[in-house]
Amino acid sequence: NPQFQNAPSNLIFVLGRDVSGNPIYADLARMPHLLVAGSTGTGKTIFLNSLILSLLYRNSPEILRIILIDPKRVEFPVYNDLPHLLCPVILDPQKTINALKWLILEMERRFDLLSEGRVRDIVGFNEMALRNEDEVMPYIILIIDELADLMAARGREVEVGIVRLAQMARAVGIHLVVATQRPSVEVITGLIKANITSRVTFQVASQVDSRTVLDMAGAEKLLGSGDLLFVSAEISKPKRIQGAYVSEKEVRRVVNYIKSKIPGTRPSGAELKMEEDALKNRLAEDLEKTLEGPEAEFEGFYGGEDPLYEEAKRVVIEARKASASLLQRRLRVGYARAARLIDMLEERGVVGPGEGAKPREIIIQTARNTEGAKENNDDWQKL
Repeated sequence: NPQFQNAPSNLIFVLGRDVSGNPIYADLARMPHLLVAGSTGTGKTIFLNSLILSLLYRNSPEILRIILIDPKRVEFPVYNDLPHLLCPVILDPQKTINALKWLILEMERRFDLLSEGRVRDIVGFNEMALRNEDEVMPYIILIIDELADLMAARGREVEVGIVRLAQMARAVGIHLVVATQRPSVEVITGLIKANITSRVTFQVASQVDSRTVLDMAGAEKLLGSGDLLFVSAEISKPKRIQGAYVSEKEVRRVVNYIKSKIPGTRPSGAELKMEEDALKNRLAEDLEKTLEGPEAEFEGFYGGEDPLYEEAKRVVIEARKASASLLQRRLRVGYARAARLIDMLEERGVVGPGEGAKPREIIIQTARNTEGAKENNDDWQKL
């Protein structure tokens, strides 16, 4: 279709056809993030495949890099070894957390580059880079096929990462596409909804689920099999669309064709510049190291201050005891982060030092004696 082929944006993709049979396209760069919801078997994964193929048709690996996260382990492995992928398809919740941390660090690195170049966004940066014959900045698309599994395993950390990227990453060419088959408030939290305003909703089980995603009823009356409602910042009223269908066989054919035309490694004897090869692999190598790293090495993920600190402080004071296992249970975080929170509480005088197997003492600081008090004479109370 000429509308698709001649579109100025690199991130245009096909949504489907409207009720009049006209093809409908959307621009991920203008959304700039997308939330996809719907019951099992209504067409979410097929929609994601259609989106991925649309992006692959228009972009080389130098322009577009993709990170795929598939907690269900069966939907995205067909894309493994695709040259556009920054890493193999991610199946593990811990690697998902590390990927979000890496994306935040990459986002901050890109903002530094934009600041140095005195440009506002990735489009201006790439125009400047082409004029100066420098490296262009590739778009990065993060696609999550099932958010519910990740929220159940590492909910708070996943939410923090998604929200921070959704708030800031558009200008540097990082975009999120998040899908779930369980559109409840535990999965699609208020913060996630507030920061991802473009939404595609397939048939859902109830009116409550429809209101959770769209803030209005209607999705429960859809017919299934790709029947969807689309809303965005530009379209306040839901637009009904029949989504495009892509079979698994077609996906394999496209992936195999791209792999044959753009090998993942440089063929022997090819006259390619070493610096171009390094550019293509730098991001992938950096991400691979991050994915294999331990949980708590990325201070930039929390911006220096852990957002759960105040909640952890409240938990230990109310429980009148402090331990990493308590914070793990109450806050649903991993051991490394819980231990780091305990260390922060100790540094700030909320809990006492560890004494082997004994529980830590909870200490709260009361008002400082003012008149007649000696220097450094604080009144402390142990609970």
